[in-house]
Amino acid sequence: MTTPQLKSLLLDTRLPRLEVRMLLEHVLQKPRAWLLAHDTDPLDPDVSAAFNALLVRRLAGEPMAYLLGHREFMGHRFTVTPDVLIPRPDTEVLVETALECVAGIAGPAVLDLGTGSGAIAISIALARRDARVMASDVSAAALKVAAANAWDLTASVRFVEGSWFDAVPAGEGFDLIVSNPPYVASNDPHLDQGDLRFEPRGALTDGASGLQDLNRIVMGAGQHLRPGGALWLEHGWDQAQAVRRLLADAGFENVHSRHDLAGIERISGGRRPAARG
Repeated sequence: MTTPQLKSLLLDTRLPRLEVRMLLEHVLQKPRAWLLAHDTDPLDPDVSAAFNALLVRRLAGEPMAYLLGHREFMGHRFTVTPDVLIPRPDTEVLVETALECVAGIAGPAVLDLGTGSGAIAISIALARRDARVMASDVSAAALKVAAANAWDLTASVRFVEGSWFDAVPAGEGFDLIVSNPPYVASNDPHLDQGDLRFEPRGALTDGASGLQDLNRIVMGAGQHLRPGGALWLEHGWDQAQAVRRLLADAGFENVHSRHDLAGIERISGGRRPAARG
């Protein structure tokens, strides 16, 4: 068997060339410029074997983020594993809105429920170094990934384990609560398609209609928000009206939704009434 050259792998037609290059950069730990300058170099058999193993996994549909072990979000590189959801650009609108909500507050207290990789909480903490950020998750494995990301990115975040508000210590009050909870209905066929097949099912669906966890968060948020504090939630493409209704029924004011990059109402939120003088 002849030793493969880098060029022969770069020209592999079973995957888009960009993905082939990204996988080669990963196994070689070399940048694109190096690959272009050494495209006729013979590859070490171990490197070739590692690339072929990743190729097989990608051809089976496994997400690139899990193969590479990272994904960029808000300009930061986050480690991701199959224990956490892959951060998506659409969720950046939640972070941007969160930062707007606390823009005029010195040392704001922020809670991220169901933090997963920590992308939301860490991005907020990095943008607002004075913030007191707490992040929860029911999964110990997810919290391990999130804590490692906070360490790598030098973000100050306090991680707590537990289901939704059960994880929050008594007496803690927040200026802002954010969450990207499971909101896919259990019978949604998309759960068995594309990247979703490989992501943690419990982070995607509540096992019911998709509104169950959203409702739990809305109903429990009032006792943890300071007067005038805000709650913002990511939800499904067709859930904005239902989530606005949940927020309004729970007594939130200035309830509205915001669009993601595709123009879809992706997040909804409101404020707890301010203290009356």
